[in-house]
Amino acid sequence: MESDKIILTSKARCRDCYRCLRACPVKAIKMKGGQAYVEESRCVLCGTCVRECPQKAKSIRSDTERAAGYIKDGFYTAVSLAPSFAAIYSDWRLKRIVSALRRLGFNYIAETAIGAQITAELTAALCGERNKTLIASACPAVVNYIEKYRQEMIPALAGVVSPMIAHAKAIIAKLSKEKKREEYKIIFIGPCAAKKKEAEREEFAGFIDAAITFDELDEWLERENINLNECEESDFDEISPNRARLFPLEGGLIKTAALETDMLDSEILAISGFDEIENALEVLNSNSGLDSKIKIIEPLFCVKGCINGPGAVLTEKSGIFGRKNSIIEYYGSGAARKNKIKVSPADFKASYRHFKIEDPLDISEEDIKSVLEKTGKLNIEDELNCGACGYNSCRDKAVAVIRGMAELEMCMPYMRKMAERRTDRIIETSPNGIIILDEKLHIISMNGAFKKMFMCSEVVIGKRISYIIDPANFEKLSTRGGAKIETIEKYPSYNLICHEILYALSDEKQYVGIFVDITNLEINQKRLDEIKSKTVCQASELLEHQINMAQQMAKFLGEYTARGEELVKNLMKVSEPDNPPADRNIYKK
Repeated sequence: MESDKIILTSKARCRDCYRCLRACPVKAIKMKGGQAYVEESRCVLCGTCVRECPQKAKSIRSDTERAAGYIKDGFYTAVSLAPSFAAIYSDWRLKRIVSALRRLGFNYIAETAIGAQITAELTAALCGERNKTLIASACPAVVNYIEKYRQEMIPALAGVVSPMIAHAKAIIAKLSKEKKREEYKIIFIGPCAAKKKEAEREEFAGFIDAAITFDELDEWLERENINLNECEESDFDEISPNRARLFPLEGGLIKTAALETDMLDSEILAISGFDEIENALEVLNSNSGLDSKIKIIEPLFCVKGCINGPGAVLTEKSGIFGRKNSIIEYYGSGAARKNKIKVSPADFKASYRHFKIEDPLDISEEDIKSVLEKTGKLNIEDELNCGACGYNSCRDKAVAVIRGMAELEMCMPYMRKMAERRTDRIIETSPNGIIILDEKLHIISMNGAFKKMFMCSEVVIGKRISYIIDPANFEKLSTRGGAKIETIEKYPSYNLICHEILYALSDEKQYVGIFVDITNLEINQKRLDEIKSKTVCQASELLEHQINMAQQMAKFLGEYTARGEELVKNLMKVSEPDNPPADRNIYKK
């Protein structure tokens, strides 16, 4: 199960835009064949790529079938519902989501905020025990980032489990009084992709059986035709401490733990988003002395906290501030309650690992220069560092190419230059004459074929087209407002007959002329017409001659036929004994 990918890519939807790569804080996106894949070994599962992809090519693995399977198989099922649910199912839906979950078949439903209270209290207790800065460990994406990229900061982590794991342990403690662990399943529902991987960690095996997102829950409800407006209002099976309802907000852990602070406090910091987290870790690691002044840092990887998680896509109607307000209203609607669960720090302790990311260790300066040169970056001035490829600098991208994470073709300025060169090459090698004029019909450029056809050189650049040919057609083009002109023109002074195609580039305020030399075609056509005419004439003469011959032959045949008839008659008379021939000299004729 741990090998299953959490973030998936749809090849059909991926459009090679590099937006996910630009947005990914750790550059865990691998480009291959124009497709953007998530490299699991580098990914911290923050879900930024899911949230940012405009084509919805990135998605979070769905585990609803697994959860539904537990219900179908007859397991007793318990739900741990993340406190950010109040931001997703706000207003009238707030009291009905529990009923909807029961209609799906869940038996026990409680808020993860119960576990959040445990996590917050234990973290606050550790804060007073340490002499150096404590980094809260509630956010699994932050933990993933430190384990993979900032391993020197692992000792600063609080070492307290997240609210999800804390609540799972509390549920197990409650249900174990009546049921065996193999008789029930615990499903977490929240906005986080990293929770799926956290549930699969070896040290947390047996606590969470499936973790699904709010988006997955919505799809599940729709598939089962369960509408919240048809559900009755209902309460949770266990009510959470109201302070813990603020946990999904920036500074929520600090508020839940009742630590005295304000927004200007330099000892207790609540931060969110990768940039703030990275900056804070840099400061702590710089030996500036701030590590002894800052008591605790509460980091949340998603900007503004869990209410902006990738598993609960924002809509225009709600918005991030609308969600924050819904959480605050939900917090204010409940009576103050204390956590009644007896907490032993040892039972909620977390351990961390050093993840090794496989990278070539011997990337030399020569290797980097070689890649840069392949994209036309021969000098430092050529390194634009535009970020279009998704990397912060050309050198970063070159290193990624060497590591097999990026492709040379990702450099937009280089590819544009190559495209322009190909276009220029096509124009320059075209057998047709091509000329470009400005709005006043001055020559801007022309290719070699045009120069050869009209016997001119670069000297005429900047002069009016009338210097070479009659400008009438171009003048018509300029007055027609961009309509194309296609015609055949003769240029006796150049011994040319051209098929001309003239059109306007409106945005550039330029005119383009394409001249196709059809002189030989016209000459050949004329010769062909002459041959056809001569052939027709000769055919007519031959026909007339044949008719005359036929007439002469008919005349001769007529005469000989008459004589033959007379001869036959005389022969017949001679053969009669009583009738001697009248003229014995007939055979002399």
